[in-house]
Amino acid sequence: MSSAPKGPNQPKEQVIQLYQSAKRIHPKMAKGRFANLRLLMILATQFVFYVVPWFNWSGRQAVLFDIPERHFYIFGLSLGMGDLIYLALLLIISAFGLFWWTTIAGRLWCGYACPQTVYTEIMLWIDHIVEGDRNKRLKLDKEPWNFRKIRIKTTKYLLIFAVCAWTGITFAGWFTPIRELVPAVFTFTASGGALFAAAFYGFMTWLFAHQMREQVCLHMCPYARFQSAMFDKDTLIISYDTERGEPRGARKKTASKEETKLGDCINCTMCVQVCPVGIDIRDGLQYQCIGCAACIDACDEIMDKMNYPRGLIRYTTESVLAHEYADKDIKKRLLRPRVIGYGAVLFAAVIAMIAGISTRETLSVDIIKDRGVMVRENSQGWLENAYNLRIINDSENEQVLTAKVSGFDDIALTGLPSDGLKVPPKETITVPVQVSTIPEYADKGSHPIEFEFTYRETGGEAHTIREKASFIGE
Repeated sequence: MSSAPKGPNQPKEQVIQLYQSAKRIHPKMAKGRFANLRLLMILATQFVFYVVPWFNWSGRQAVLFDIPERHFYIFGLSLGMGDLIYLALLLIISAFGLFWWTTIAGRLWCGYACPQTVYTEIMLWIDHIVEGDRNKRLKLDKEPWNFRKIRIKTTKYLLIFAVCAWTGITFAGWFTPIRELVPAVFTFTASGGALFAAAFYGFMTWLFAHQMREQVCLHMCPYARFQSAMFDKDTLIISYDTERGEPRGARKKTASKEETKLGDCINCTMCVQVCPVGIDIRDGLQYQCIGCAACIDACDEIMDKMNYPRGLIRYTTESVLAHEYADKDIKKRLLRPRVIGYGAVLFAAVIAMIAGISTRETLSVDIIKDRGVMVRENSQGWLENAYNLRIINDSENEQVLTAKVSGFDDIALTGLPSDGLKVPPKETITVPVQVSTIPEYADKGSHPIEFEFTYRETGGEAHTIREKASFIGE
């Protein structure tokens, strides 16, 4: 049975795709003050990432997070597992710092310092250096595969591989001494854990920064979804001045606005061509915008060529665009309740962290009562309790510990050397000690006592720790 022929007015069959892959965005390289600022931020952040691990401090790597040894070194600061409270404070500072800055000036973190943005920008530099600017890259993608295209693509991917590989090795070098790791990697003698960390981070750099790029910001980053909760009408955001720009349209450079009856926007689409996430800022504020300000640089360059004033696209606020106040009054609106609230929490967290680190004890002692022997009589006829001292030395130097105990008129502490106990650096040791007193002082039940520990480095200042405990009487 043959099917009837389809007439000209009959609907045509369409293929419905459940998933459509995103097209590669080839942004044009922006030039201007914000592009220069972004370049400085990339150089600064990557100096910290790539160079700081190579610094030495007192015979060791200056910054090293030694997870197997459960010890972290940050220049002259040595932190052990007991100092994880400072990690919590650091996370609080980071969170409220992000909230505070977003309330003031939007997504500056995303545009200038986020690792995803930074490494995507580095990959775009490689694209630009090897393949050329936007138009050349678009043309190259449309060309059939030939020797020239294979040569260009191979060169690009070799550079990308080198950057990703070195990024992975450097990442592993924050957790393993990098001066030992690098030659070990190239001689295939590095540990399996270090090699896995380097390979994994290098692969993720390639996947996110080169392969996915803006898709991470558009679909994976949660910050884009909740950033609006921190915005208000006085938050600095990148905005297109609709009143000034519309109606948009092309015109001759010599044509006056009275002749064309058009706004300042000449519809050149340069703001779209330089956008790394491919949005049109003229459509208003969008969650996809990462605040990189490339569109501002591109628009300012066009305004200069047209002899129009800059600022058609600029950092401004919704209140300014609504004519509630002028651009010059933006600074006066900084001190508002939301900014003050986030700033107060941020300031308190910073002060707490500085105070905690500056006053922290590099040696700590935990007193553990020996439950196997609650109370016993020693050779002198005194009542005796047994304890275990768990001593943690988080410093990089040997500490000498002495102790005494109080709580009764006659009380004695035994088990420690008379000249002090030497605690090795970065070590945790357990030492059994005994506390005894005259039976008449310790009747049946529990009695409070207090240990007083004094520790010092050789030739250093003495520090005192007091810890409470209990003595079980007969």
